Amino acid sequence: MSVTELDAPTTPAPVPRRARRQRRRRSDISWPAAIAFLAPALALYALFVLYPIVQSARYSLYDWNGLGPLSDFVGLDNFREAFGDRFFRDALRHNAIVIVLSLALQIPAALALAMLLNSKIRGRAALRMLFFAPFVLSEVVTGVVWRQILRPGGMFDQTLDAVGAGGLAKEWLADPDVVLYSMFFVISWKYFGFHMIILLAGLQQIPDSLREAAAIDGATAWQAFRHVTLPLLAPTIRVSVFLSVIGALQLFDLVWVTTRGGPIGASSTMATFLYERFGDRQLGYASAVSIVIFGLSLLVAIPYQRMAMRRDLAGSVT
Repeated sequence: MSVTELDAPTTPAPVPRRARRQRRRRSDISWPAAIAFLAPALALYALFVLYPIVQSARYSLYDWNGLGPLSDFVGLDNFREAFGDRFFRDALRHNAIVIVLSLALQIPAALALAMLLNSKIRGRAALRMLFFAPFVLSEVVTGVVWRQILRPGGMFDQTLDAVGAGGLAKEWLADPDVVLYSMFFVISWKYFGFHMIILLAGLQQIPDSLREAAAIDGATAWQAFRHVTLPLLAPTIRVSVFLSVIGALQLFDLVWVTTRGGPIGASSTMATFLYERFGDRQLGYASAVSIVIFGLSLLVAIPYQRMAMRRDLAGSVT
């Protein structure tokens, strides 16, 4: 065999038609197989998610105490009563305040700390673990601990006395004018590290070469953050905002363990109000409140999925 023949490119042998058909048949999953794989998950989802939602919507149309038959049909009266109830409107307003404070204070502070811990400083791994540790604690443990810290004469008041600021001490969990903001401080302490880790992960996905190119072009630190870091971090920020809003709408266990929504409903949320109505055997009314919470969560989730999430996924693909 000559050198020319050795150097000549070889054409791969064509794949027989039968082999191509068998390979395509093996790669395709038939509908019966797909349904068989999905059926257990769909059955569990229908049983534990869809069925309770449908039943709650049904109960919300009755004046029912949970014991007798569903016979006293009241239509939408439970919903009218809920929005006409001053205590429910206060609970709704408290949820809105927590959402606004979270978006205005908690997430920007978490972003600032994430940028600090993304830089090359000594002990940043230990600091990340330290700030994330409160999120690992359960809400019950967090509520019990902070209830002891913020009680009159507790560790927080003693710390203020030690630094000469004893005059600032208040009844942090008993003053109706202060308790909601005390609860927001506890909530931020609990979830601050979670948002920091999410934003830190987003920052680490931004190539350093982009910041270096901005610096070479003469951009200041603020200009690099505004025109390079912030646009590329926007999908991560939107995820953090979404989780913060949904969590604030469904806030229950931490508030219930710490203050039980008191005093006189000053720290109540829609979820604690709902739980109290269940305790009063007003199951029809409580079901109406649960549908309101579900509807508000849905109003947040659907626009996010249709606009922000779809755009982020499209950008990541392109």
